[in-house]
Amino acid sequence: MKGYAAASSPLAKRRWKGLAIAVLVLGFFSLLVPLAFLLGLQNRFPSGNLSDERSSSESGFENYARVDAGGEQNESEGDELRVNDLMDRFKATIPESNSRPKDALSYSKPKNSTSRGLPTEQVVVPKAPSSLNTRNDGRDGKENHSKDSAGDETEKSCQHEFGSYCIWSKEHKEVMKDALVKRLKDQLFVARAYYPSIAKLQGQEKLSLELKQSIQEHERMLSEAISDADLPSFVGKKIQNMDHTIAEARSCTIDCNNVDKKLRQILDLTEDEAHFHMKQSAFLYHLGVQTMPKSLHCLSMRLTVEYFKNSLEDIEQFHAYKLNNPIFQHYVLISRNILAVSVTINSTVMNAEETGHMIFHLVTDGQNFYAMKHWFARNSYKEATVHVLNFDNLNLIHSYNLGLRQLSPSEEFRVSISDVAQSSSMRMRTEYLSVFGHSHFLLPEIFKNLKKVVVLDDDVVVQRDLSSLWNLDLEGKVNGAVQFCGVRLGQLKTYIGGYNYNGDSCAWMSGMNIVDLESWREHNITGNYLRLLQKFQNGTEASWRASALPISLLAFQDLIYTLDDTWVQSRLGHDYGVSADAIKNAAALHYNGNMKPWLELGIPKYKSYWKKFLTQEERFMAECNVNP
Repeated sequence: MKGYAAASSPLAKRRWKGLAIAVLVLGFFSLLVPLAFLLGLQNRFPSGNLSDERSSSESGFENYARVDAGGEQNESEGDELRVNDLMDRFKATIPESNSRPKDALSYSKPKNSTSRGLPTEQVVVPKAPSSLNTRNDGRDGKENHSKDSAGDETEKSCQHEFGSYCIWSKEHKEVMKDALVKRLKDQLFVARAYYPSIAKLQGQEKLSLELKQSIQEHERMLSEAISDADLPSFVGKKIQNMDHTIAEARSCTIDCNNVDKKLRQILDLTEDEAHFHMKQSAFLYHLGVQTMPKSLHCLSMRLTVEYFKNSLEDIEQFHAYKLNNPIFQHYVLISRNILAVSVTINSTVMNAEETGHMIFHLVTDGQNFYAMKHWFARNSYKEATVHVLNFDNLNLIHSYNLGLRQLSPSEEFRVSISDVAQSSSMRMRTEYLSVFGHSHFLLPEIFKNLKKVVVLDDDVVVQRDLSSLWNLDLEGKVNGAVQFCGVRLGQLKTYIGGYNYNGDSCAWMSGMNIVDLESWREHNITGNYLRLLQKFQNGTEASWRASALPISLLAFQDLIYTLDDTWVQSRLGHDYGVSADAIKNAAALHYNGNMKPWLELGIPKYKSYWKKFLTQEERFMAECNVNP
């Protein structure tokens, strides 16, 4: 017996040891399960979903049915992160400097002039004091613009975040279709919210079964239908049955907190998804207006290839004596867009009484130089002369001092203005303010023998003879421009800094300007510009381009000759409310804004004024499918 006991003692000890470990494991899991349940409640476990994963996806409700219970990202959140990343690449901001407070005006990446519709500067002007009230300055169409683009806080935040996309989406808002499908979805959301509470009630088994069956029938119909036409003929009866069932569920005494949480959950998910799709649409819109259309890129490439294959006779050499002769009328354009600049030149020539004395100096970069040369060698513009210059080959001293290694046409800035003249509620409107780019400040050096030039942007269409503008006496001023009193220098004080300026002075617009180069040289505008550039830019391209707004306004302080408003009608690239009479009476139309007339996203009713000056029967336009 002793031997047996001695032999069995280790075996008994091992058995008890195993039981002890099993008890400990069971105790551990008994604590873990309640803890996991409590954490699940805190993370808001989904409740009441009758449909499985497949049926929810088929009916289009996967984003509502799958609630994030374990901290995982759902599919829509992953898409949103990707869209946010793409949006951030297009949103370069100016680095903060010591001279600008953190609450100063916010800037985004300025417009790249490659397509004259690229990213624009954003300037959020602070609410003006009573002495700086925004006024309509008598320009036609301003009241309509205020009514269309000014709005409540929602519209204000939309334009602040997405810019002209909000205006475009408002004008292109589609009428809601497939109302029955939407009605089914709304009923399904409400029924799903009530079902978990109804299912727990004693004596409501019949109502719970009816609600469950109605939900399943709705899911089945939605899984097979995308539009109203796909719905079965008995859908009306099913909607009535669901309304009756939901009404009965509402009449029951239930815990309203559960229903409230479920409906709030659905609302939050719906708002998040709507905002995600809005950001996605805004990104695609800005991508469309910020990139050169494929057809225009094709046109430039084909013309460049053709230039080296069949070099045409250089007509400029026959008019070389005119190019630097100040007795002729000289027009300057700085552009990379062949189609746009050809329309500007053609419209100016077609509306001129005499064209033999008109010289157009077109400054472009090396990439588009040969295409421009070949285009204007193929196409004639009455007796006017077109002189194409390669900016990259110009030997300019100031270009190295200014750091101008690339062509810089007019810069365009999106200005969000709080208009105190409207009402007590905040009103917001968006304008696009265009000013000279950095290359414009080299005009006296590029054209050393000229005394006066008319500077045109490539998004301008001329409707009247400009001889009277050329013969205008600027009374000692340097730059003849149309003023824009919607923005005054006092509203930009956080960017202008401590310079001496008149806060009540209006901003001015580029587009069509008469420039006295002799007076420019006397006032040393380029030298003043160089000093300001060193102050306002910190070496990055974003700050270099963004500095064009405050520098241009300060460089021409007290040197602007105000042109009459009838010379230029602007806002045709962002405002749907410009009247036909205002357009008809203007000497020139300025398509400032994102929606340029050569883009598919251009404002349709203004395109006809631009398209009638397009070169007709051009072979390369047909081959590249250029059809604005």
